[in-house]
Amino acid sequence: MKPAGSASTTLLAALTTLSAGLVVGGTPATASAAPAAVCNRYCDARDPSLSPQDRVAVTAGTASRTIALHFDDADAMGWASIDNGGPGDRVWLDRSMDGGRTWASGSRLGDTTVPAGNRGWRTQMYNVDDWNTREVGALRACGQPAGGAIACTPWARTTWNAGSRSTAAATALMMSFDRDSRLFGGNGWWTGANALTAVIDNIRVSGMGSYAYAIAETYDRHLGAQQGQFRNDYLDDTGWWGLAWIKAYDLTGDRRYLDTARVDADHMNANWNSTCGGGVRWSTNGNYKNAITNELFLQLNAALHNRLPGDTTYLDRARRVWTWFRGSGMINADRMINDGLDDACANNGQPTWTYNQGVVLAGLTELYRATGDSALLSTARTLADASTVNLQSDGVLREPRESDSCTGDGSSFKGAYVRGLGELNRQLPDRPYAATIKRWADSAYSRNRNALDQYGPHWAGGSGTPDYGCQQSVLDLLNADHGG
Repeated sequence: MKPAGSASTTLLAALTTLSAGLVVGGTPATASAAPAAVCNRYCDARDPSLSPQDRVAVTAGTASRTIALHFDDADAMGWASIDNGGPGDRVWLDRSMDGGRTWASGSRLGDTTVPAGNRGWRTQMYNVDDWNTREVGALRACGQPAGGAIACTPWARTTWNAGSRSTAAATALMMSFDRDSRLFGGNGWWTGANALTAVIDNIRVSGMGSYAYAIAETYDRHLGAQQGQFRNDYLDDTGWWGLAWIKAYDLTGDRRYLDTARVDADHMNANWNSTCGGGVRWSTNGNYKNAITNELFLQLNAALHNRLPGDTTYLDRARRVWTWFRGSGMINADRMINDGLDDACANNGQPTWTYNQGVVLAGLTELYRATGDSALLSTARTLADASTVNLQSDGVLREPRESDSCTGDGSSFKGAYVRGLGELNRQLPDRPYAATIKRWADSAYSRNRNALDQYGPHWAGGSGTPDYGCQQSVLDLLNADHGG
């Protein structure tokens, strides 16, 4: 978040008085009970005539009226207007701190009526974000003709922390970072690890560090959760968190994140057993061997070796799991990776989920950096060539059985895929997948984005309600495109 500005005691006192009866353009106007004022560079209820700019972001219409949401991007404030109406028409703002999912009922910001002799009116300006509480906000303008029905614009926000496609997507994702739980979506566990990873990657590729606070807040809040150090009974969950803390260490240099990643890798290693000849089991409550758990184990151990001078333990583990994995049968004849092994230790024929095709690419890239073995990159390239062709539909990446939902595990899969593809692409001198990644990113940006820079599940366009899983996946895509 950008640094917060200061607010004078006099102005705060004035705002308290204004909450009982807002003054718009020098004329008293009625107002509903107002929430506590937000003060950033300026405090809520600033006169729009003081704005250095007026950008109309979105509009709505009802009964011949035009309702518009205006932004002062320089100061990250907005106001609402209603035009082509008459006296008694109302106009106000709603403010949401969770991407438009909820807003304060009855807290119509700047609620005012068109005075006698006028056909239109406007509210005062209100802040979009609350930098003091690190809440990332959105506004919409609403209006109601006298005696008529309410209409509202779509939710939108200023261009602060949205200077590029990827930073705008990161800001929209941070609207889902719950200020109480310090998890994305309120309770996202392994998906929360992926969302945090995407935010960290965006800081790396964009240089915008506004949301770096989420790293320490997540770590401190959940270090003692479940089995501690981000371990639990599902070993793939542990792997996702271990890789998130590798990214956090790379960005911050804080050794505690690297130490936790080591604990996570050791926890996974303790669940390696002889079923199907080796491999880490998916859960401590069974012996199912699947692709994603062992791909994560490969990447995490190779990454640790590359960050621990003199290490041999983690390198040996990475080599061991790759040897087992490539001979396990999970890589099918089409060079695609199925979900796991059945009770007879044969390929179970389950869907070739996108994330199973992507994490292995990042793992092989890390192992190449550890060993210099060019055969690893050749194998990764063969796998990437297969998946970029077999998983495309309408010219873009599409998840097997892709639904219209952005909730649940599956909405995070494509992000993990393209993150791994991006890692491999950056390692290869000819950047063979840069054009593909860019095509997917351009399609998502032009066909799958709303006014709040939120994205749905289908990068080629289509129905679906945005949520943090889809947003994380698109942010991974835009990061890969930015860093390609």
